[in-house]
Amino acid sequence: MHNVTDYTDLVETVLAKARHEADEAEVYLGVSDHVSLELRRRQVGEAEKTVTWAMAIRTITDGHIGASMTMSPARWEDCLTAAIASGRISDPQAWGGLPEPVTFSRDIDVYDPSLIPDADTASDLITSLCTAAENGEAEIAGGGVSLGRGSSLIANTNGVLYTHDATSASASLEMINGTSTGYEFDHVSHLNDLDTDKVAKEALFQADYWAGAGGIESCASDVVLTPMALSQLVGGILMPALSGRTVHAGRSFLADKKGVPCMDPSLVLYDDPYDGSGATRWDADGVATRRLDFIRDGTVQSFAYDLRTAYRYGETTTGSAVRSGAGGAPAIGVHCLKLDARRDEVREEKAVLANGLIGAHTANTITGDFSVELSNAACIEGGEFGAPIRSAMLSGNLFDMLTDIAGAGEERREIGSMTLPEVRFKNLHIIGTQE
Repeated sequence: MHNVTDYTDLVETVLAKARHEADEAEVYLGVSDHVSLELRRRQVGEAEKTVTWAMAIRTITDGHIGASMTMSPARWEDCLTAAIASGRISDPQAWGGLPEPVTFSRDIDVYDPSLIPDADTASDLITSLCTAAENGEAEIAGGGVSLGRGSSLIANTNGVLYTHDATSASASLEMINGTSTGYEFDHVSHLNDLDTDKVAKEALFQADYWAGAGGIESCASDVVLTPMALSQLVGGILMPALSGRTVHAGRSFLADKKGVPCMDPSLVLYDDPYDGSGATRWDADGVATRRLDFIRDGTVQSFAYDLRTAYRYGETTTGSAVRSGAGGAPAIGVHCLKLDARRDEVREEKAVLANGLIGAHTANTITGDFSVELSNAACIEGGEFGAPIRSAMLSGNLFDMLTDIAGAGEERREIGSMTLPEVRFKNLHIIGTQE
């Protein structure tokens, strides 16, 4: 696989031409190598090897912002022409300039030089998944492994030229026992950290344990949300409420609560761009990243801004620009969102535990109201699993829930761009189906 450093001469050529046709310009380049194997029961159903190259160009002239992308190095001139043309028909906005270069003082660790995306390594991981899933009643329904290595670069006409290398390894497994299913996954930056044994055993446990699930009566109960379940509410409701774009559009519950104590005093929510699989020293605008405290001591401290939104509303960028691939335009997001609250034994007292939520995407992102179906839920007490729950609904309001948290578990788990603990919430409304 080529590295982005192989294309620095091309990038300089693009910027040199862009200087004559726009006030400012930016080039974002991504190169990646990826291999994946898909499981269908115990057989490899599909193997895929992909190598991608993509360049995105952004131009700014008198506040008119244009953008275009190409997946061919030979088409860079067409890409630049398209970016300038799109800028001519865009509405102008307040613009204070692309960033200038800085010296980074922090290192990150998301690259494993020993991780090579090849079919033999992926096949060995598939074998270890299947072997670890043999000791139970459930059968493998699906799953897979993937290995990836990527390199990205951002450069602009103000002298910025940054590169970033990252690797990834992931494994997932779905087990089935009658109508009961179990699912688990792992995603890491370093191959030796990938735990296929844990993935298989957890998926197997879920499928076998919930095969005997029954109903539950409607009740008010404390609920423990695992990191997987919690991530669906945080990602669907809380993260949008912290976006500067949403705040200034009047669509955020937290818009008027900056500096106001409005959450549990122990709640801490922050973006740590140096620790996690999404760690990076620069954001998608080429702005140096930093820790960003959204909520501390129960008080809203900050909202997230990318460069474009910050200029539009007279704010300062928080280094929160992200891209969905090299061709994606910068947008507000997080790098490694972390949540913490008072530590406690969240499974000791009687409660309902939910490992997943179905329908979280239907939540009201402005008010925080939601009504979801519990997935792989169970009654717990004394730190042990009790009766598995076949089906139940959970309704509530996330912002209300965050005002009085019963406790957070010790362990943390990375789910996408979030690292979360188990969190216990008090007295939520469960709609059951008692047989």
